[in-house]
Amino acid sequence: MITLHKTTLFVCLLLVCACVYSQNEGNSSRVTPKELNIPASPVFDLMGVTPSQVTRTSDIKDFKVDWSFKSWRLNPNLAIQSQPFWELFYNRKSLDKYQRASGFMRRLASLDLSIGTVQNEESDRRIGAAVKFNLIKKGDPLLAKDLYTGIPEKYEAEKKELESQLKQLEQQLDTTQNILDKPALRSSIASTEEQLLSIGSRRNAEINARAKIFVQENWNASWLDVAVGKVNTYATDSAGSLSKLRLNRNTAWGFWLNGGMGIGKNMLASALIRTSVYEEQVDFLLRDIDTDEVTTQQAIADNQLWSMGFNLRYGGSLYSFFAEFFYERKGLKSALQALNESFKVPNDDVEIVESSVQWTTVHPYTINFGGDWRVSRNLILNYGMRCLFDKNWKMQTFTPVVSISCMMR
Repeated sequence: MITLHKTTLFVCLLLVCACVYSQNEGNSSRVTPKELNIPASPVFDLMGVTPSQVTRTSDIKDFKVDWSFKSWRLNPNLAIQSQPFWELFYNRKSLDKYQRASGFMRRLASLDLSIGTVQNEESDRRIGAAVKFNLIKKGDPLLAKDLYTGIPEKYEAEKKELESQLKQLEQQLDTTQNILDKPALRSSIASTEEQLLSIGSRRNAEINARAKIFVQENWNASWLDVAVGKVNTYATDSAGSLSKLRLNRNTAWGFWLNGGMGIGKNMLASALIRTSVYEEQVDFLLRDIDTDEVTTQQAIADNQLWSMGFNLRYGGSLYSFFAEFFYERKGLKSALQALNESFKVPNDDVEIVESSVQWTTVHPYTINFGGDWRVSRNLILNYGMRCLFDKNWKMQTFTPVVSISCMMR
């Protein structure tokens, strides 16, 4: 169970990483392209509140905020995400340090931490955290050594030249005896200072332009991610206070693998397999054989949910469209089986009313379709329609899902 002090420490870690980054944004000596891909936060993956349940790999290299919407009500469905090892060890260093790092350290730099909360259709509050890191990644623009050749040297030489010009202009202003020359000298000093101040932004713009070209050519590069997360779901009162912990599939530990492979230049096939381990509340009736008296009972069973999905995406780095199939099933096939494994009848005078045994229903089949649109360098809009079917392929729900991911600049 996620305790309050652990959650507070987690949030503080993410905020510290964001503050460290923002304090060093003006450093013009490093080559670091940003926002190569803006996927949903891993904790939203686990909660299943993203338009696509088989998501793409994480590669944010920054601090990010996600919003998820499944109704017209503006619920506080929010997740925050960061890559702390990247921020601590590589973000303020030359790119050479990352390129010389071992494979293990580069994998560690890809580690994502996220924490989030959503309100589900039953007005329960879900709170969770997840860790996800990359095992295999093709087409990493940070390892494309020739991609940024000449950029640091170019702007470092320009900086030295402008500093030398500025020094000469200031000396001329201090020594000139002709007051008519001073306005022109002051104007030249201001212009030179402006050029010096703009070096960082112009340098970053050139880096991002080159990275954009690389990403456009490698947007569907192959990858494999592994993740683990924990979600707790609480019943809430009218004031939104957390009360009872729900014991069902919505309160679980999750472990999953997520991978993808490009097909040509315009298609991406990806898949996911996940297992969720949780305790499930089973409700049933117990009948006294002698008196025929019926009492309501509950039992807690250990259960497991298996989730598997396949996604086919078409498009590019700016926009894409997808269709996917998602399948889920419980480890225990029936509520009666779960009850028999977790509850023993106290004596021969009572019996379980088998027709009354109930637990949370899982509809096995889901078909999702939708897309995403890279609105800007820092913002992506994901949208989709979710069609849920029972075991007989009868449609149960048809739900629009929208999420927005924003890099915090």
